[in-house]
Amino acid sequence: MSLANHLEELQRKHGDIDREIDMAMNHPSVDDLEIASLKRRKLAIKDEIEKLKANTTTH
Repeated sequence: MSLANHLEELQRKHGDIDREIDMAMNHPSVDDLEIASLKRRKLAIKDEIEKLKANTTTH
């Protein structure tokens, strides 16, 4: 998988999790811990995207 494809996939996952968080926050039966877990996953993906972009600009 090329770097560009990998970045696109990570950005897609980031958007998917963002939509999941929005749906979960609007659903009263969703536990706060589940929302926090989704937010941690989203942040981890964002960090990975930023790291890959930084590596791309330095090479």
